[in-house]
Amino acid sequence: MEKTLVLIKPDAIERKLIGEIIRVYEKKGLKITALKLIKPSLNMAEQHYYEHRDKPFFTELINFITRSEVCAMIIEGKDVIETVRKINGATDPLKAEEGTIRRLFATSKSENSVHSSDSKESAEREIKIWFPELV
Repeated sequence: MEKTLVLIKPDAIERKLIGEIIRVYEKKGLKITALKLIKPSLNMAEQHYYEHRDKPFFTELINFITRSEVCAMIIEGKDVIETVRKINGATDPLKAEEGTIRRLFATSKSENSVHSSDSKESAEREIKIWFPELV
């Protein structure tokens, strides 16, 4: 079974949306196989956003993801990476399709409620960061 990592980001946690967001994934038949609430360390955040380290918005990303807790999940299912990314919707909530998590809950392009791995390789790398105890 294919796995992916999903993070419910600080903006959604602060607005008490964990249950509503999880419900969207579960209603699509996906299975949550690991879940934890965690305040990311600076090191975790820098590892997670490693590919953006040379971009001008890197510090903003790090400050955002470390400002409060995130809900980290491993989700499994058939074609789970593609399915979750479709459920999440476009990064910009104004461009996200109706019914997607970002259309429903995101407040801006930067505070867009969720993150999910974009490939099998990213999922493997990100799961090691957020769930080292399972690897």
